[in-house]
Amino acid sequence: MSDNHADLIIQARWVAPVAPADAGVLADHALVVRDGVIADLLPTALAAQKWTATDTVTLDRHLLIPGLINAHTHAAMNLFRGLADDLPLMTWLEQHVWPAEGRWVGEEHFVRDGARLAAAEMIRSGTTCFGDMYFFPETTARVAMEAGLRAALFAPILDFPTPAGDGPDDYLSQATRAADNWRHEPRLTIGFGPHAPYTVSDGPLQKMLTLAEELDAPVMMHVHETAGEIHSAVEATGERPLTRLKQLGLLSPRLMAVHMTQLLDEEIQWLVDTGTQVVHCPESNLKLASGFCPVHKLLEAGVNVALGTDGAASNNDLDMIGEMRTAALLAKGVSLRAEAVSAATALRMATLNGARALGLEERTGSLEPGKQADMIAVDLSALETQPVYDPVAQLVYAATRDQVTHSWVAGRCLMRDRQLTTLNAALIAKNAGEWRERIARDTPSPEDEQ
Repeated sequence: MSDNHADLIIQARWVAPVAPADAGVLADHALVVRDGVIADLLPTALAAQKWTATDTVTLDRHLLIPGLINAHTHAAMNLFRGLADDLPLMTWLEQHVWPAEGRWVGEEHFVRDGARLAAAEMIRSGTTCFGDMYFFPETTARVAMEAGLRAALFAPILDFPTPAGDGPDDYLSQATRAADNWRHEPRLTIGFGPHAPYTVSDGPLQKMLTLAEELDAPVMMHVHETAGEIHSAVEATGERPLTRLKQLGLLSPRLMAVHMTQLLDEEIQWLVDTGTQVVHCPESNLKLASGFCPVHKLLEAGVNVALGTDGAASNNDLDMIGEMRTAALLAKGVSLRAEAVSAATALRMATLNGARALGLEERTGSLEPGKQADMIAVDLSALETQPVYDPVAQLVYAATRDQVTHSWVAGRCLMRDRQLTTLNAALIAKNAGEWRERIARDTPSPEDEQ
């Protein structure tokens, strides 16, 4: 192969590479892909002189951006979408979600079919990489490989038995086994997912931390999700959960603290000092009335803040374009500063910040030569996104996920002109309908519970 021959050239009306920070938006540029890696990014006219390619895609109405990174979700819970709405967190968890999981998660194919439904939705919404915390992570790993997505999967750890395990030691064994089984797969990372401070005691957390350090594995945990969580912890132990995690040595760059709606200024400084990552899930927090993550304060302090949707049982979608918009608007409202979380910052949170949180910053998250060719194209020609003065602002404040037309991971096309290329959409919809029939038959209606 010639040194100037590529596998793919994408010619786009606009490209937002995200990094370097001062790159802005590039007009009429071409992205060159060879062996799954970005080989070049240059003006389209120059690309035609410098490169030949096996395949050339012309997107003259589109904005090309890094693939969106959903830094926190529970993919298989797509099968519980709409099952228990309009409830506070603990009522939702204890009276609805945990009983439903106890009934169905152990069932053959539940995680496979739920993860497939989520994978299809994520691809169609522009997500190319996701951080998932759910039972049977190796099943989700197989689905991610089938779909062509990039994923960081966090094996759940809890103090009590579930359909997926007998207790903490069993969960830790499963996590280390999964890490070993998938260690050679470049699109997969296996980490540890202790559920929350109120469901995992000190002993298992200490064992997990030792294993995470030995394996250099990331950790994801729901932390400071509600005021009630803080109140209960202080009543029971006299200290806030983050204080306990700090004393145990969990605060570090490998920890992704998810939600973080209740933070003192002192605690924000701890995050800065330790390099702890924060994953913001604004729509789930709003729907469960959990509170507001102080995103503007965190970013100003220098904390890396990524974006996640949470699961479709509490969001109720996996739409990262919608999540960017909500994050930007919410930050402005909470801080009472219109400049808080600009459109460009929201895009960075949904791409490069997510890659950094998941430990994948060297591989993905921006359109820079040498990185994996993970990118999506968004058609901005719709009436609803006209006229275009600032393509990134139009993406964040006006576009919808239905305008995502193409998706690539490591140069492989996962969606072309809105058509999935790796997954069977009709089969996924059929399976989802069958699960709905089974679960609905077994779930009391609100009228039955009154």
